[in-house]
This record gives sequence, structure tokens and C-alpha cells, in this order.
Amino acid sequence: MSDAIVRPFSIRALLEDSARYVVPMYQRNYAWGEGEITQLLQDVLDYQSKKNIEGTNQTYYIGTLVAYARADGTFEVIDGQQRFTTLSLLAIWLKNQKNRTLDMSWYRECNLSFESRPVSSHTFEYLWKGVELYRLRGNAFNEGLVNGFELINKASTELGLVGTKLTAFCEYLFKNVQISRIEVPKDTDLNHFFEAMNNRGEQLEKHEVVKARMMEVLNRIPEVETRRQDIYVLGRVWDACANMERYIQYGFTPAERHSLFAENDWGQFIPQDFECLRSLLTFSCSANSEDKTEDCPFTANHGRTLLAILHDDTLDVVNNVEEESAGSERFSSVINFSNFLLHVLRLVSRGPANTEGVPLDDKQLIDQFELRVMQQADPVAAVQRFTYALLKTKYLFDQFIIKREFVDGKDAWSLKRLHWYSKDSVSYINTFDDNDGGFRGINRRILMLLSAFHVSTPTLVYKHWLNGALRYLFDNFNPENPVRADAYLGYLECQAQRFVFQRFLALGESASYYQMIYGDPSILPQIVVNEQWREMVQSKLCYGHIENNFVFNFLDYLLWIKERGKGKNSDQVINFFEFTFRSSVEHFSPQHPMNGYKTVENVALHAFGNLCLISHSKNSRLSNFQPQQKLEHFEVSLGNGQIDSLKLLSMIELMKARGRWQEAEISEHQNKMIDVLAESLRHFSSFQTRGSL
Repeated sequence: MSDAIVRPFSIRALLEDSARYVVPMYQRNYAWGEGEITQLLQDVLDYQSKKNIEGTNQTYYIGTLVAYARADGTFEVIDGQQRFTTLSLLAIWLKNQKNRTLDMSWYRECNLSFESRPVSSHTFEYLWKGVELYRLRGNAFNEGLVNGFELINKASTELGLVGTKLTAFCEYLFKNVQISRIEVPKDTDLNHFFEAMNNRGEQLEKHEVVKARMMEVLNRIPEVETRRQDIYVLGRVWDACANMERYIQYGFTPAERHSLFAENDWGQFIPQDFECLRSLLTFSCSANSEDKTEDCPFTANHGRTLLAILHDDTLDVVNNVEEESAGSERFSSVINFSNFLLHVLRLVSRGPANTEGVPLDDKQLIDQFELRVMQQADPVAAVQRFTYALLKTKYLFDQFIIKREFVDGKDAWSLKRLHWYSKDSVSYINTFDDNDGGFRGINRRILMLLSAFHVSTPTLVYKHWLNGALRYLFDNFNPENPVRADAYLGYLECQAQRFVFQRFLALGESASYYQMIYGDPSILPQIVVNEQWREMVQSKLCYGHIENNFVFNFLDYLLWIKERGKGKNSDQVINFFEFTFRSSVEHFSPQHPMNGYKTVENVALHAFGNLCLISHSKNSRLSNFQPQQKLEHFEVSLGNGQIDSLKLLSMIELMKARGRWQEAEISEHQNKMIDVLAESLRHFSSFQTRGSL
């Protein structure tokens, strides 16, 4: 693409460009969900607050738009259509906002269309006209586009983009955010080009730059042998940890597994610090090089440039590592490697509790490592300290943080550790409760709470719940003191309560995540359950005021414990219940009833007692149905032992018992749910002062 024409556009310039852009048939349908949309808005919001050395706004480069200029003057979108579509949906949403200070008069028409997709074009047309979303359901409209539009509204609300904050956000977005349009040459074979794009190698990622910079630091070690060994250790640990879907043991050779994770065990963690780690690992490089130092990829790095290290493939390969293909295919991680690195960095580079510590956003990955590792007074020691912490944290992550497991064509949450039986027999077993059948026991309880946390935070960035769990594990684990299931569960339950009652439902000023995780729990606000508290909770749980879906999921966790405490071993709905990515807050009695039905009065309509969490697809199908019609739909799922939410199950049971769903039932259910939350505070009354346990 040496002859490609590259032209930068501000987002406003792109959206009001007189040129027409067409998404061709070979492109997939619009597929961005809550994670991608929230991330895009969050990225812009993050950069909005940054200033350059002159004190003016920094430009944020949002990516590229690869296009082909057709003979008729339109641009065929080859790459970047998901981002472009989202920006167009966002502009349409902003145009329909009744914000007097927000000027969207410049956005006179949408310049993006869909080739041979009349349903998508039809949907854009109706969104532009401001037609209410509940009318855009059914086969006549593109469900993905409607959901994307709805999610923009949801993400904007959750990020606090209202009033003057929304106006400032838009001013920055349209003036200071840029996208580069890359126009491919006229003689480009588009089929070949598109195939090449789908099969191209990944560009150099930020974490690879960080690795090279850390190796560059270790290259400053004057002693040749120490330098050789430290670089080798960093490379081995880094590459072993980089595959988040693979258990850490399989990142090393069988001999190294016996050394690092205990002989004929593979489940313990032997290294005490970096020096111990070096002694356990460096024999491998010596053995492989057979005293021919010129053949060892880590002996001749002194004085090499960062660019030379980045382009040296030998630093990234160790040929005798035995891969376990089934491991990577079997498990899926809740986070990627770049963001995981920031969690580890926060563990080893802690600030005072009144700060926010290391930002958990991989846009800042390189900057944070430069600041907190490479620019330290002793950067070599900082790299060594981080290398050891990386290995330890990945070991803890694999054993004590949930993964998604795919077995026999099915997938489910799992909390498992690697267990060595013999050289020919290694398998995954529950981290706790070796003999647990899967539905009962403390392993299941920890798994349920971790998955409740995870599905409430769909983005890869700012997973504060994960940082809290890793902080507890990192501080309380050592080879002589293994993690106790009851203590770990106790910490997680306390963390959940802090998030809910000291942030999402705080009576006064809410605590910061960093304060709740790293600060002294005894100085956090105390919770007193009284009438004032109940009134506050009711107001904060009204539709449009709920700060985070974890409130719903934590309540479901409490209901799950309550039901299991009754000893219902045969209740398949409770046994099979699991937390899924349900991000749509549904009114059980609808906001816009069909067929002339009346709505319940507004206070009850938007009350927590009338709300439940379900998937977007079900919300699209059921949102306008009456409670009785919804009940018939959910009865089918209940017959198969499944339900979206245990709060929803409680609503269904009450409706069946009363024969209706009106203001009285909504109020009764709401009081019952707030009682469950209050009871958890009384049950864990000491959670404010429980720290490491």
C-alpha cells in the first residue's frame, strides 16, 4: 500500500464529509456490544482530560478507516466499519438529545449506507427521525443497530455524560479526536486485499514494547553472566505468562515445571523471590547453549538498541517448551495480557490510599511502565521485582480466578487448578472441594461470586473486582501459607459489600475503588440500616439511577445462597443457575404496553420492584409484552431448569401467587429485595473492619 492516500479527519469532518461511504455486502453485520461501545466512549473521555505541554487538549487518534474510491465517487469501507457505524449511531443519538447547549445542527444527514441491506438502511432512517426504540423491534429492523443505539444511551448514562459534561465531551470528540482515512490504490485487487487483511500478522502490541524496554534495562547490568541470566529469566517468564488462556505450568518445559511448581506436583509455587527464580530457571539456558555462548540468544545483548531487541525473534522462542494444545482451546480468560500487566504493576507499585494507583487501562500501558519501572532510581531492581510478581500473580490467577471452560461442546464457568498424578496423567480439578460434584460446596460459592463480579464489568479495562481479588491473593499467599477457601470467600464477600454499599448505594460520598481495595477498611463509611437508609436505597435503585449492574448480580448471589440454604437439592433452577452477560434492565410491567393496555403509575413503573436484568435479545422481544405474556415465555425456560435472574424468579413466583402484577406486588417485591440486602449487612456486620482475613 505504498501508493495509498492517507488523510486525517476530525470526527466532525468525517461525519459531515460530502462523500458517501458504503458498507459492502462482504462485510459482516454490525456486531459491537456493550464492551466495545463503552470502551470507545471511555477512551475518548480519558483523553479529554489530558493536556499537552502548551496546556491545550491533546489529539486522540481513534484508528483508521480503510476505503476504496469507486468510480461513482462513493467510498467502499474495507476496514473500520464497526467504529464508523458506532460514531454515526452516536451522532444520531446526540442529535436527538434535548440538550440546549449541544449544537448538532451541522449534522444534516448520515453519510454512511449499507449496500444491498435495506433493513439496515431502513433502521438508520428511523433512528435519524427519532422514532422510539420500542417501535423498532422485529424483523423489519436491524436488531444489532437498534441495540447499539440503546447501548450508547446506557453507556453515556453510566459514564455520567449528561448536561455540561456531555457538551464538553462532544466538543472534544468532534474537534480533537481524529481518524485516518486510508484510500487504497485504484488498481488494488479488493478480494486479495481483504483476504490479506484478515490473515495478516498482528501489529507490534504495546506489551511487546514494554517487554523490549525492560530487556533494554537489564542490558545495563555490567556483569555478563548476571545480565545473560536476568534477560533469560525475564523472557521465559514473560512468554509463559503472555498466553492468558493457558495455565502457567504449560509455559515451561516439564523439567522447569518440576522445579518451579514442585517435583511430581506442579501445583505449588516454589520461588521465594527473583534470585530464587533465577537459580531455578537459568540452568536451562546453560544446558541448551552447551557452553557455546554465541549460540545463546541472551549473551550478546549488551549495548543493543531497543529496535534491535524488538526485531530479534530469538528472544521470543524457546524450542523445547512442550505445548498443551488442549489447555489453550479449553479455557478462556476474563482479561487479556496487556491489562493483566497493569494489575500486576499496581500490586508492586502501590500509592497512598487517597490516590487511584496504577490506572487499569492498557492505553496507558507503556507510559505507566516508563514511570513506575524504567524511571525508578534502580530500574534493574524494579524490573526484577516485577518479573517475579508477574509469575506469582499468573500462578494465583490460574488457580483462584474463574475461567470460561469449554468441554464436550458445552461451556461454563470453572474454578480449577492443575493437578499432577504421574508423568502420564495430569488433569484439572476444582481449586477447592476435590470431591465436589459441581453444584454444592465452597468452590461453587466462590465461582458464583467471581462470575457475578465479572459479568457486571464487560470491558477489559478497569476490572477493579479482579484487582481486589489479586491483591488479597498476592498479599496472603506464600508456599508455607496456602490460600484458605473460607478466608478467600470471606474477603470476596466483603469486597462485594463494599462495592455495593460504600459506592453504588452510598448514603453520602462514595468511596473510591482504590481506597476500598488498598486502604484501611476501618476508616471507610459505616453502614447503618434504618428508615433513612431504606429510602436512599429505593431512590438509588430506581430506573435510570442504578450506577452499576453489580447491584442486581450481588442480589442474585444473595438469593442463590438463601435458596441453597433451604436444602433444595432437587431444584434444578437453582442448581443450574449461572451468571451471564445480561446487561438490559427490563420493566416487568412495560413502559410502552401493546394493544392499549394501561401502564402502572410512574413511581411503581420505574421502581426497583418492577425491574430485572435480562439479555438484550430477550429485552428486544419482550419489552412491550404484559407481565402475563412474559410469564408464559419464562415458564418455558423454567421447564428446562433455566432462568435469567433469581430476582426475576422471585417476581414470577409472587405474580403466580397473587394472580396479577400491579403496584401492590411491585411494592411487596421491592421491600423483600431490600430486606435481603439489609440482611446481608447484618449477617456480615463486621465487613467494614475485615481486612486481609
